[in-house]
Amino acid sequence: MTMEESLDNVNTPDRRTPRVHILRQLRRVFFVGAVLATMYTAWTPLGLIPLDWATRITQAFNNPGAEGEFGAITFPTPTPRPRPQIGIVSGHWGNDSGAVCADGLTEAEINLEVATLVKQRLSAEGFDVDLLREFDEKLIEYRGLALVSIHADSCEFINADASGYKVAAALGTVRPEKASRLVACLRGRYEQVTGLSYHSGSITDDMTSYHAFDEIHFETTAAIIEIGFMNLDRQILTQNPDLIAQGVADGVLCFIRNESVTISPDQ
Repeated sequence: MTMEESLDNVNTPDRRTPRVHILRQLRRVFFVGAVLATMYTAWTPLGLIPLDWATRITQAFNNPGAEGEFGAITFPTPTPRPRPQIGIVSGHWGNDSGAVCADGLTEAEINLEVATLVKQRLSAEGFDVDLLREFDEKLIEYRGLALVSIHADSCEFINADASGYKVAAALGTVRPEKASRLVACLRGRYEQVTGLSYHSGSITDDMTSYHAFDEIHFETTAAIIEIGFMNLDRQILTQNPDLIAQGVADGVLCFIRNESVTISPDQ
């Protein structure tokens, strides 16, 4: 290349448009601005933060939940999930005495002692348990995993066979398979724990048409249990209420936990 050609190249103007130069300069400005902003954010002392935010941040870290100049510094806490609900009706409680023995022992007091112990056992297993009166207002549209009403049978001497327990579910339940399973679980566990036998053939209309069955929500599985006769079974009912309660509680847990049960509701 000759000297003349070199001079021509030097004097040749850049053919790129002014728009290209402007875009290049803008990119440089944005890049430098981003770097400076990052450095400022990383190194900004607390004193350069507005007083409102500086105070709130300091209080939040030094004393969470404290009441400051700008109000309470609080952090949201998760709402605990409600625990599963179970209803236990203490037969005749709040209404009448139920069956009465010659010495004044009443069915209502036996039922209440057992029902209270059942509640304690189920609560210890992590359930919320409602101890309900015979005609409790909570029974209306009551919703729960299960509802069991606890009663005892007559104190009169009927015959030598008037001993044992009885269990029944509602005749008109919309979930017969679940009701049958609750009955089977109550029978299996109660008999296993207490040693009392099932008093077959003495299920009454008062049991299958029990008033609470028509009051609770249709999705609540319910049953009624006669825990024993107050005459021939008096000893275990009055001296071992914890054993009676364990049998009932185990039956409820069997149903809720879908445990295996060998007794058929038809037996």
